[in-house]
Amino acid sequence: MDDVDTCLGIDIGGTGIKGAPVDTAAGRLLHERVRQLTPHPSEPEAVLDVVRDIVARFSWRGPVGITFPGVVFGGITRTAANVDKGWVDLDARKLFSESLHLPVTVVNDADAAGIAEMRCGVGQGRTGTVLLLTFGTGIGSALFRDGVLVPNTEFGHLELNGHEAEHHASGNVREEHNLSWEHWAHRVQRYLQHLEMLFSPDLFVIGGGVSKKADKFLPHIKHVRAEIVPASLHNDAGIVGAALAARTECGDALLPQSQQAP
Repeated sequence: MDDVDTCLGIDIGGTGIKGAPVDTAAGRLLHERVRQLTPHPSEPEAVLDVVRDIVARFSWRGPVGITFPGVVFGGITRTAANVDKGWVDLDARKLFSESLHLPVTVVNDADAAGIAEMRCGVGQGRTGTVLLLTFGTGIGSALFRDGVLVPNTEFGHLELNGHEAEHHASGNVREEHNLSWEHWAHRVQRYLQHLEMLFSPDLFVIGGGVSKKADKFLPHIKHVRAEIVPASLHNDAGIVGAALAARTECGDALLPQSQQAP
C-alpha cells in the first residue's frame, strides 16, 4: 500500500476522543484505535492536548482528519452543542494545524461517519435519499441524495415531543435513564417517523456505538416505511470518514509530483 492512501483519523465526541491511522483505499483501520475521555470542561486547548497525544502515540507525520460534533464550515466550528462553547466560531483547522504542524481537515462528525458508510460500508452503491444517524452523546445526522452529501444537517436538534430529539432518544439518554432496549427503540421509532415525514428517505443507517447491538432494538422498530440497517463500520465510521475527508482535501498534495494534475 502506498503512503498516499494513509491518513490519521481522529473522532472528537462529547464523551470520548478516538483515533487511528486509516487505509483510505480500503476504508479500514491499520492499527487498534486509541481512545481517551473527552476532557471536562472540553475547552479547545484541553481537547487539543488529547489530539496531540493521539498524534504522538502513532508518531504521525502525515495528513490528519478530525471530526467535530457541530456545524463546520471551512474548518471553522460554528456550533458546539455537546462540547464547550469556546468552540463556537473558532478556526479549528488553524488551531490544530498550527499546533500539530501537519495538514489538517476538520469535518462534522456525523458527516464523516456518513462519508465512510457511503464509500466503504452499507451505503455503497445506494442511490436515492440515505439518512445516517449516529446515536451517542447526542444524535448526529448525515443526509445523502444519490450519493452526494448535504453537509451539517444536525437533525438531532429537531423538535420532538417539545424537546430536542437528542434529549429524547440519544444513546446517552438510554443509559442515563436506564431504559430497556425496547423502550428506547420506541423513542427512536417516533424520531424516525418524524424524519420520514420530513424527508421520505429510502434508507436509514443507524450508527454510533449502538450499531453493534442492533439486534437488541431494531426488531422493536415498526411502522417505518424506509429500510433500516445498522452501520457496518460501527463506531469506527467517524475515524474512517475523517481520514477519507483528509485524503480528499489534500488531493494532489499527497501524490508524487509526476502524478499531480498540471
